Amino acid sequence: MEHRPRRHPISRPIVDDPDAPGKTWVHWVIYNISANSTGLPGAVPKNKTLDDSSLQGTNDFGRIGYNGPCPPPGKPHRYFFKVYALDTTLSLKSGATKSQLEAAMSGHILAQGEMIGKYGR
Repeated sequence: MEHRPRRHPISRPIVDDPDAPGKTWVHWVIYNISANSTGLPGAVPKNKTLDDSSLQGTNDFGRIGYNGPCPPPGKPHRYFFKVYALDTTLSLKSGATKSQLEAAMSGHILAQGEMIGKYGR
């Protein structure tokens, strides 16, 4: 988040696993993170609205907040962490899904980044 365009809200909306059986599995949806934010705490609470007014959405576990990787034994899965700088604060309420967030961001993305991690057991 260090090299994002300044003065613009950022959204770190999507942590997903495209290697999950059946579909890309969404682990985290978070958005409307303040442009003044320099990061998130190590243990983000599973609240719909965080103390800094960031909002969390519903993941594919049917829960609010981050739920970590737990792939089946075998080949490691890839986990995509996607970050977006937007030209607006989104008018979504907390609890939005990945698809709702992507639709709301359409036409508002100024910059984006992606990091991929692997995890297996």
